[in-house]
Amino acid sequence: MNIINGGVCAAQGFLANGIHCGIRKNKTKRDLALIYSQKRATAASVYTTNKVKGAPLTVTKNNIEDGYAQAVICNSGNANTCNANGIEIAEQMCQLLSSEMGILSKDVVVASTGVIGQPLDITPIKNGIPELVKGLSKDNSRAAAEGIMTTDTRLKEIAVSFNVGGKECKIGGIAKGSGMIHPNMATMLVFITTDCNISSNMLQKALSSDIQKTFNMVSVDGDTSTNDMVTILANGMAENAEITAEGEDFTAFMEALNTVTVYLCRKIAGDGEGATKLLECEVSGACDKENAKIIAKSIICSSLVKAAMFGSDANWGRVLCAIGYSGASVDVNKVDVYFKSNKGEIIVCQNGAGVDFSEEKAKEILLEDEITIVVKLGDGNGQATAWGCDLTYDYVKINGDYRT
Repeated sequence: MNIINGGVCAAQGFLANGIHCGIRKNKTKRDLALIYSQKRATAASVYTTNKVKGAPLTVTKNNIEDGYAQAVICNSGNANTCNANGIEIAEQMCQLLSSEMGILSKDVVVASTGVIGQPLDITPIKNGIPELVKGLSKDNSRAAAEGIMTTDTRLKEIAVSFNVGGKECKIGGIAKGSGMIHPNMATMLVFITTDCNISSNMLQKALSSDIQKTFNMVSVDGDTSTNDMVTILANGMAENAEITAEGEDFTAFMEALNTVTVYLCRKIAGDGEGATKLLECEVSGACDKENAKIIAKSIICSSLVKAAMFGSDANWGRVLCAIGYSGASVDVNKVDVYFKSNKGEIIVCQNGAGVDFSEEKAKEILLEDEITIVVKLGDGNGQATAWGCDLTYDYVKINGDYRT
């Protein structure tokens, strides 16, 4: 498997574009994105568990119920959520794209991100679609990635090549996510494309399985958004034998998918609103995988742990505290905690109790912009990893006036 360029356009038959159509006031920011497959593709999605859902999710779920799609259109700047005419607007976006491109409106995945409860005017989208379609290109994955960003400060894009049955396949993705991110599927917007030939049932199985150890293990602020969605399109243009069941080919696909999703998870966590550090929590030795996940997520979600990491304070007691209230089955008298970064690793807790350690060395380790909290338990073989970020003053500043 190799990391390659191209993002969502790396796979054969995929084109993309992103433009400013006028939804956002800032004309320097793109606010409408399009991903298009030259061949109708199998499709799979996972959605937020929030009971308040954006209208585009309802429309998308209905559209890809047959397991197929050909295009993804997404606007930023307005979430199209809690609007009386939200479904109508989302359906119009599909219909307008259908008319412009000559594809079925039910083959369109539609998504929106931005402010909740603000009416979305279809006019700028209607006026922008011709330009959006005209600019479709193999070189415009970045433009599409920019078109879905809201408070993101960094582009999130990756692609890899891999082998299935002697055929080279490619898979790539773009993501947006900075705030309102919590492990309750999905956590942000992610669009993934591949030219691998895989049935819609197996594609859904792969995605639903993968998110349990990737996107469901990311938290920035404890808020589960209304518009979260991860969608993958597979157009089969690599011409490998169709993957219709588990086996060697499905395993290869799962490994490639996981490479893309883990990368995007880390990018989302590290770009949390106001964040200065990416936090990774590695838990091992839990009684089983589920308890390892519970512990890792509890630590990553702890506001006190996040604040300590912002201050580069080796306050390991907050880690133990998060383990204690997590609800996981754990023997706290067997817990070891380490802090790790490019500057080294230091043990701060052993068998549930503090040990002598150099505060100066710990500070040096925690001043880095990527920190790993290592938790070793003595209860079994369960392992899990979760991702998050530190909690900073800027998070409050960003969200204090987000709407206005």
